[in-house]
Parts: sequence; structure tokens; C-alpha cells
Amino acid sequence: MAAAPAQAAVTSETAYVFNTFSFLIHGALVLWMAAGFAMLESGLVRTKSVTTILLKNLALFSIAGVTYFLVGYNLMYDGVDGGVVGSLGWWGADDSAALNGDFSAGYAAASDWFFQMVFVATAASIVSGALAERIKLWPFLVFVTVLTALIYPVQGAWHWGGGWLAERGFADFAGSTIVHSVGGWAALTGAIIVGARTGKYREDGRVAAMPGSSLPLATLGTFILWFGWLGFNGGSQLALGSAADAIAIANIYANTTIASAGGVLAAMGLSQLLNRKVDLTMALNGALAGLVSITAGPDTPSLGMALLIGAVGGTLVVATVPLLDRLKIDDVVGAIPVHLAAGIWGTLAVPLTNSEASFATQALGVVAVGGFVTAASTIIWLALKTAMGLRISQQVESLGLDQAETGMRAYPEFNLSSR
Repeated sequence: MAAAPAQAAVTSETAYVFNTFSFLIHGALVLWMAAGFAMLESGLVRTKSVTTILLKNLALFSIAGVTYFLVGYNLMYDGVDGGVVGSLGWWGADDSAALNGDFSAGYAAASDWFFQMVFVATAASIVSGALAERIKLWPFLVFVTVLTALIYPVQGAWHWGGGWLAERGFADFAGSTIVHSVGGWAALTGAIIVGARTGKYREDGRVAAMPGSSLPLATLGTFILWFGWLGFNGGSQLALGSAADAIAIANIYANTTIASAGGVLAAMGLSQLLNRKVDLTMALNGALAGLVSITAGPDTPSLGMALLIGAVGGTLVVATVPLLDRLKIDDVVGAIPVHLAAGIWGTLAVPLTNSEASFATQALGVVAVGGFVTAASTIIWLALKTAMGLRISQQVESLGLDQAETGMRAYPEFNLSSR
């Protein structure tokens, strides 16, 4: 009998290196999503507000990094122990054990902080597009500061930090609720309090079309987000130190991709059925809704179930956009249908493929996080409205935010009077 081929055992140091690499490379992919949000939003806002939306995306990512270092990480992860929140204090890396040959921590501390930080920035990006073209720059950035320093970390501690929702068995693998619905609830409350863009909803009940500046940019942004989402979901395996982890990440990549494809096709088909034409913006948001929908549980479905979960997300987008218009809630980029509606659906869909999750616990998590974020966001929005004012004047809105907030035009050769 021939001898079996020799196999080298994976050492704890090797696993440590691969786990750290996974956090870093997947975190870099999630960071690249910031470019996707910037391109998507700048393509869907009107030309006269493109510079401001780009500035917002750059600034909010920077704010998220600073607040998560100073406050957010420890609130979310340090000493939660089945409770509600962690500790106050800024984060600091401690890799002394690994440097002395003990690799039991599993990964370098800074790689984990980096990976978690880019998720916070994603939640903040969701709010930016929904409230575009009529909210002042600095009150928005103050809200982002509170969202990333306090609101996001507190609710994140409930599950990912080992808090009370984790104790009850709530499942949200990569953040359909913890990231995407949080941004959606914050965007919804802000959109209601700030109000719609001037002229969006006419007295005769019609909804005025306000086309964005560049569908090619919006499409590019969607593809960047789709690419970055592989890091968002794949990296949430939180390990790459074994063959089992590698197989799991491969399955997550496949499920993430097929769910997004399902979202696109469902949105295209339904928009054709309802409007007799295919709406590109619906298809783009269908892709994102498919991604959001699978994010709560990309590790357990078959490809067929992932396709179905994503398709339902794409359908929800097409159904939710006109509902918001009937309620006169102006969402410039469709962030609320994509991140809130599909985020809720994706969270509730987890038990369809994960026998360890229950519908009751999933619903509890959706309601608890939604209630907390809505209440906290409403308080902050109203406080900012009183203290600083949220909305630009009608004159500034007519000229565009770029003139008022930055003095710079994204497309200076264009006549912006009707754009």
C-alpha cells in the first residue's frame, strides 16, 4: 500500500497570519465601497450638488475613523458581556502576546479594528444620499459624528459585541440590520424631518422627476459597491486560518454575487411590467437591494435560495419607491428602499436557511434596533434643527449646494440654471 502524502499541519502562527490577512484585504474592499457610494450618489444627484455630495462622502468616512478610534470600538466590544454597551475610552492595540510567540488571539488587533471601522463608515454613507440636495453640510456632519460615535456602536454591541441580542440567538452575519437598517432608519427620520426638495411633490399630486447628473457614474458606483461587498460579506467569516474557512468564504462570495444578480433581474422585470419600460436606476438599486438582503445570512443558503432572497430584495425596491413618494418622503438615491426595506427582509429571511435562527428572535432584533435608532436619530435631528438649522434656503437650493457650501462646481463648464 502506498504511503499517504505528507501534509504539513497548520500552525497557530500560520492561522494568525491568514486571519490577519483576511481582515486587512477584506477591509480594504469595504473601504473601496466608499468610492462606490461617492460615485453612485454623485451620479444620482443633480449637477449643482455633486461637489458637496463628494465632500460629504470623504468627510463622513474620515469622521467615522476618528470616532471609532476615540469612542466607538470600545463601546461596541469592550466588556459588553451579555449587556447593552461596552466601556468608554479610546481603542489601543495590544499585540504583545503574539510578539512573544503566543498566537491564541487569532489575528493582529489593528486588523480587527480596521475591518470593523470601515463598516461604521458604510452605515453613515447610507444617510448621505437620502438627504442630498437640501441639508446643510455641517449639521449633517455633526449627525454623522453622533451616529458613528454612539448610535451605531451601542446597537452593534447588542449582537456583534456579545450583548443581549447575541444571548438570545439573534443572527446577522454581516449586517443587514446592524449596518444597513441602521443607516436606513437614520435616513428615514432625517428625510421626514428635513422635508422634500422644493418642487418634488406638486400640489396636483404629481411627483416631479429630478434626474441625476450622470447615469454612467451611478452605474460605476454600483459595480464598485458590488465588488466591495464581497469583502463586506466574505470578511465577516472573521477567519481564513483553515480549509473550512476558505470554503465558507468561497460560498459566501458565490451567494453574495447570485443574490445581487437576482435583485437586478427582479427589479428589471417588475419595472418593465409596471411601467412598460426598464428603469436603469431601479436595476441599479435592485443590485444593491439583493446585496443587502443576503448580508444577514450569506453563509447558509444554497445558490438557489440566495438567488430568491436577492430577487425579493429587488422587488421590494420597486414597490417601496412609489410608496415613499405617496407619503411625500423624498429619498434622492433610493437609500431607504435599498438599505431599510431590504435590510429588514434579509434579517427576517435568515431562518429560511439557518435552522439555528428563529423568526421571533430575528423580528425582536429588527424592532429593537429600529426603535433605538429611530428614537436616537429623531432626537439628534430635532436638536440640530433647533440649534443650527438643517435645511438650506430656497434660494440656495435653487442655485445648488455647491455654490453655497463649497464655492466649487463639479462641472464648471455647464450652465446650472436648470440643473
